[in-house]
Amino acid sequence: MAKSDFRPSDISSKPGVYVFRDQFGSIIYVGKAANLRRRVSQYFQPSRTMRADAKLRSLISSIDSWETFPVNNEDESLILESRFIKEYAPRYNILMRDDKRYLLLKIDLSEKFPRLRPTRLKRKDNALYFGPFPHGNAMRELSIWLTKYCGLRSCNCAEPGEEERKHCLAGNVKDCCQPCIGAVTTDEYQEWLNKAVDILNGNICEAEALLTEQMKKAAAEQKFEKASSYRDMISNLREVCGIKRRTFENASIPSVVGHTAVEDLQKTLKLKTLPMVIECFDISNIGGTLAVASLVRFRDGRPEKSGYRRFRIKTVEGSNDFAMMHEAVTRYFSRLMKFNLPRPDLLMVDGGKGQLSSALRALVEVDVPPFPVIGLAERNEEIYLPGQSDPLVLDRHKPALRVLQAVRDEAHRFAISYHRELRMKRLEESVLDGIEGLGKVRKTLLLKEFGSVAVLRKATAEEIARRVSGIGVVFAGTIVEYLKNH
Repeated sequence: MAKSDFRPSDISSKPGVYVFRDQFGSIIYVGKAANLRRRVSQYFQPSRTMRADAKLRSLISSIDSWETFPVNNEDESLILESRFIKEYAPRYNILMRDDKRYLLLKIDLSEKFPRLRPTRLKRKDNALYFGPFPHGNAMRELSIWLTKYCGLRSCNCAEPGEEERKHCLAGNVKDCCQPCIGAVTTDEYQEWLNKAVDILNGNICEAEALLTEQMKKAAAEQKFEKASSYRDMISNLREVCGIKRRTFENASIPSVVGHTAVEDLQKTLKLKTLPMVIECFDISNIGGTLAVASLVRFRDGRPEKSGYRRFRIKTVEGSNDFAMMHEAVTRYFSRLMKFNLPRPDLLMVDGGKGQLSSALRALVEVDVPPFPVIGLAERNEEIYLPGQSDPLVLDRHKPALRVLQAVRDEAHRFAISYHRELRMKRLEESVLDGIEGLGKVRKTLLLKEFGSVAVLRKATAEEIARRVSGIGVVFAGTIVEYLKNH
């Protein structure tokens, strides 16, 4: 909302995070508040400007527009503020040091037997991340307990073997299912991992009931120290995985880079027309598995969600980003040409020379008339142009680069979210593989009818038999009983 339109009544009085932008749409400050209405109003009071120091006066005079993000409590506002500061690095914020980063819990699905690992950095590696967690000790303690409860491995190697087994105590005390010696199959291990993921996603009733029972039993036996440890673990479970926890997995500040930045982009790239419509492709995969592509559209520097598209890669085997980019661009522009739909004013691909060349080849093959196409390589923010061997490198604060970064980052976020959705669906599907007598056809029918295993778990045997052809009440009862125990 514009600064000139400020009215306190428009702002929630809940806790949350507020964001200030300058005239170019750049984020210049991120702050948190226990009461958003009261806190943001302070910046627009004339008396505040008179009493402020030079830095604060400079900030207030630079504010052109503002946004607020209400949350449920102050813990969440602290997490979201930290997330936004690290992601957008506003120039008026004092950036938090590395040792102030909140802990995350990471599950690397590229490992044969994934494990739970605390980390402070979230990388673009397509692993599953949970958090951040403001109470680090609670998360660490719960991670240890959850690893034991689900029988997951705790060793630090990527793939355990006989050598690691020699130095492992977890297997000896039955805290680990011992995949290193083949005691479980990858599918069996996956089921235990699914159970841990389920708890981390907030389904804590079963685990909490078990801990409560153990606590009461220890207290009855006058083992009070042990009972107190169970009590503390219940508290940790509620704190880390309970219903009040939010991960802000897809949290982002909508890009408002503005018309000025689009004009600067036209001037910088020497485009004949103003790039009012910019579209961008991005690829996401892990070693070629579940490969997807995303397409996002920005109009006049702002996201246009109706133009977003996502693609499952169908023709490429293995990890070949260039071929995947070629397929996605071919499929999208083939449709545009077939139905005579408008092209964007500027097409961008996330990547360097290879991705750009693949996109250009696809456009030529489907007879798309020439129009501006570029590549943006993330490492050094280099802009690759057709026919030019050396990339264009712009000042980091230049509005033209900011609009390209905003489009590229949104394409990356959209691709990652789709890839994560598919991975989670695969995790769910693997649970059904353990039901004896449930073949591929009936498993597909179940998932198609109920949408997910989570919804299927809530169904009765009668409901399953009624909604899915080929499954009787008796076998439906077998499915219900299996899901109840797994």
